[in-house]
Amino acid sequence: MSKEYIPPKLPLNKDLETKAVLKKIVSANRALAELKGVAYSIPNQTILINALALQEAKDSSEIENIVTTHDELYRADVGSSNISNQAKEVQRYREALYKGFALVGEKGLLLKKHIVEIQQVLEDNNAGIRSQSGTMLKNEKTGETIYIPPQNYTDIQELMDNLESYINTPELDDFDVLVKMAIIHYQFESIHPFYDGNGRTGRIVNILFLMLNGLLELPILYLSSYIIKSKSDYYRLLNEVRTKEAWEEWIMYMLSGVEETAKDSIKLINEINLLMEATKEKLSSELPKLYSKDLLELLFSHPYTKIGFLVDELGVTRKTATSYLRAIEEIGILESVKMSRDVYFINKQLFLLLKSR
Repeated sequence: MSKEYIPPKLPLNKDLETKAVLKKIVSANRALAELKGVAYSIPNQTILINALALQEAKDSSEIENIVTTHDELYRADVGSSNISNQAKEVQRYREALYKGFALVGEKGLLLKKHIVEIQQVLEDNNAGIRSQSGTMLKNEKTGETIYIPPQNYTDIQELMDNLESYINTPELDDFDVLVKMAIIHYQFESIHPFYDGNGRTGRIVNILFLMLNGLLELPILYLSSYIIKSKSDYYRLLNEVRTKEAWEEWIMYMLSGVEETAKDSIKLINEINLLMEATKEKLSSELPKLYSKDLLELLFSHPYTKIGFLVDELGVTRKTATSYLRAIEEIGILESVKMSRDVYFINKQLFLLLKSR
């Protein structure tokens, strides 16, 4: 696309819910409803939110070629100072996710200013909405310009105001929420309102929109892993809506992503539950005096645990916390590793489970 593209304002005066789309809406919503229910099988919701939010931060950043390892990411998350700039960027993504959850939960709306705040956390700057022309998307390998978003500051602001209205005014059309999510994601990426971080911000908007509309109560469905596996299709289909009005293909892609990701998340939740139950049995049979529900949940709230976590969360002394963790290591649940001056205890099976996603 060699010239500037200004997407039509929303709502769209089109019949987007074709027979194929309607059929896929049913199965995607069914999977989402099952995920919403299964999520409550984990006794401590923090376990699930931590695990999935960190995974999403890693995957969404990887789409933008910001690559880090699970090990480095988990170390960074518990305060290790020896981490790469990539890991710091992934950490900021998760902070931006949490910022979005807090704003939507508090305000019951997802406004333009909230999206700007999320992007500011993500990029760690206050550049805000693009005010200078010259932004264009290029093929990384060939250098060819593949898309030129709106260039004029006034156009960008008007389109973002229109998008804000569409997000927060359900009665503007009667499309299913998941179809609206696909439309909103397309529109946001086409406006490309920021100098950097548009893709990652847009993927945060996806989950916030689902929560805003009650399809999820916890932030536990993320499409980034799905997009990584089909990255070329993702960008091709986005562009074909602009060039060919290929809405059905784009919406089907996004609905398939919701369904597939929901099923993957259900599987992960069930696996975490099984692992927690097995760990509970081992702890209570081999270390009955030490076992408690709070201790078990603490060991699963993050793959890496340190002595200070037990001191803070369980109200025990450092000496007691150390003896607990060493005893749990002796029966094979944890594995200690020394980094700089700190000692961390890795929940081996949880680490391997999350790493395999």
